[in-house]
Amino acid sequence: MMEQLVPEITTHALSYLDYPSLCRLSMTNSLMRKAANDDNAWKALYHKDFTLEQDTVTPANGWKAYYAATRAIMNVNNEFFNIIRERSLPAMSRFWLNADYVKCVHAYGELFSGYNDVIGSWQIAFTWEQGINFQIRDVRARVLTDMAWVTMKTYVDVDTGPFNMTNVFEFQNGRWYLVHHHSSVMDGEAEPQLLHG
Repeated sequence: MMEQLVPEITTHALSYLDYPSLCRLSMTNSLMRKAANDDNAWKALYHKDFTLEQDTVTPANGWKAYYAATRAIMNVNNEFFNIIRERSLPAMSRFWLNADYVKCVHAYGELFSGYNDVIGSWQIAFTWEQGINFQIRDVRARVLTDMAWVTMKTYVDVDTGPFNMTNVFEFQNGRWYLVHHHSSVMDGEAEPQLLHG
């Protein structure tokens, strides 16, 4: 029956599926695999799950691969915030690339450069008594072959104004590492608060 549908109708029907459903559909039979691997279906899913901002992008390996890469970097970015919630210095140490060019700018404006200084800054942040309750919103990611960046707004305790954040990742040795973190209070918002994450 699917083979009788006009390709545009098939793509439209598939656009209602989520990521796991589209993957499961591709495993049912050869016709479903062909339909579920259609680049337009993955482009529609990408725009639904992530953003329309990259509508002009033409991924070198197709939208399915670009979707998977973007999902992977979003998961890595979420891991960063889980490490902060857990205050795990060993996990944070493994999360950053051990290189002299890594940089970290915390919300209060201080720049830390080089792996040891960056990890030292997180060691200080994790000794604070006050826990940090935050929500992440407006997350946007851009993935290249071995580099990715994620921008977002972070609301601390929801009552304060948002922080703008950017995380830059580099792909090395089969995994993504954080190489740059920047957090700053948005202009016109409340007094700067110490936030590491």
